[in-house]
Amino acid sequence: MASFVEGLWQSIFTPGPTPTLLVATNVTFAALQVVLASLLYATHSIHFLILSVLCGGLWAAINWFARELKAHQQEEEEKKRRTLAARPPPPRAPSSDDSETEVEAATSTASLRKVPTIAPVAAKAAAVSTEVEPAEARGELKLRVAEELPSPSQGQRSGVSTEDEWEKVSENEKDK
Repeated sequence: MASFVEGLWQSIFTPGPTPTLLVATNVTFAALQVVLASLLYATHSIHFLILSVLCGGLWAAINWFARELKAHQQEEEEKKRRTLAARPPPPRAPSSDDSETEVEAATSTASLRKVPTIAPVAAKAAAVSTEVEPAEARGELKLRVAEELPSPSQGQRSGVSTEDEWEKVSENEKDK
């Protein structure tokens, strides 16, 4: 039981419907159907019959969706296998020495494919200027005129403050 719960927890974070998740879903819906059937028998209320039909429809829809998704995944895997089978294998570098290491094999394969090297990129980076150009001045800076009344926060008060703006807003609201 503990391994099932662990598998269920891991299947939550796995994309797609996993077998563990489908088993848990089917068991849950079966238990819900049993509960709804027992409530229908106990109360003779049509509401439980309707809920049972809705539950059965949702249960069937979830299982149908899981089957369709599995079929789609199998089709995608088959397409991938066909494209890999149709693609010719990459040419092997002629080698007289069979004691070639992985790095040497990768280097010889890269030279056959004409993979660009890092040297041109380094040359371009060295040619880049490191000087900082000054930005254009677009307009004049305007300084606020400080009044002579001290403010509790900075010792000076600007010509237009937030408090003045709020006073204007409250005066406009009183006029309405």
